[in-house]
Amino acid sequence: MRVQSSATAPTGIAVPAPPKTFGTLQAALGVAAFSLTFPATAWGLEGFGPWSLVAVRSVLAALVAGGCLLALRVPVPSRRHRRGLAVVAAGVVVGFPLLTTLALQTSTTAHAAVVVGLLPLTTALFSALRMGTRPSRTFWAAALAGAAAVVAFTVQQSGGALTTADLYLFAALLVCAAGYTEGGRLAGVMPGWQVIAWALVLCLPFSVPAAALALSYEPVHLTAHSVAGLLWVAAGSQFVGLVVWYRGMAAIGIPKASQLQLAQPLLTLVWSVLLLGEHLTVAAPLTAAAVLVCIAVTQRARG
Repeated sequence: MRVQSSATAPTGIAVPAPPKTFGTLQAALGVAAFSLTFPATAWGLEGFGPWSLVAVRSVLAALVAGGCLLALRVPVPSRRHRRGLAVVAAGVVVGFPLLTTLALQTSTTAHAAVVVGLLPLTTALFSALRMGTRPSRTFWAAALAGAAAVVAFTVQQSGGALTTADLYLFAALLVCAAGYTEGGRLAGVMPGWQVIAWALVLCLPFSVPAAALALSYEPVHLTAHSVAGLLWVAAGSQFVGLVVWYRGMAAIGIPKASQLQLAQPLLTLVWSVLLLGEHLTVAAPLTAAAVLVCIAVTQRARG
């Protein structure tokens, strides 16, 4: 991927946003990369323990990101941006991967995809709170309807009560939405690839010892699936996908970009069948479609 010349601009100077059409394309590419995350994680869990998988993916992604930062001699972000980068690191680098990986130990990727289908709405809500915007009543009504559909789906699929996996997934929604929102804001003042790159590097002092500790306790069985899954979640989901995602958000805005993720649950459902051989219940695509409708309403709602 070619890095724009603005990548070496001082982080205190606003970065000119790319054309909106190009920004939409980049955000869409990010969604496509993210849609493979759950199937790739399921593959990774065939050979790695959950803690090992998350820690090693973070280390590998940070090495790629750090190499890019060093090669381009990117200056260290100013102090005022470091708190935001810490939020991105906590939500996107650590929180979401760990919580969803723990959930996928007992949950199917199709079930997880439907629950995480609420991420666009959650991100839009966090954006409203963080940026001080006031969505309309129609927006809130659609957001609540989408949330109700997902909660009803999870309770029905779990036999009348939420499971531990569901709680992991709902927590993952919150931390990821916070990371997306803060990352989208930072992508307006520094190139999007630097946002995730610095967040990954910020985690290195923690991810390296965590990887060493986890690998010493969890057995590793290398297979073609587990290696491919690890490489994808490290390079595709954790770095390249987030690079184009944050650039897209900077170009077209956080709320609009977040709504492009309406396609992600449906794409993941397709991958779960093609790559994992999972059998879908009727409720899964129906709930995903209901959430899609709710998100489409929020996209049109004026605040």
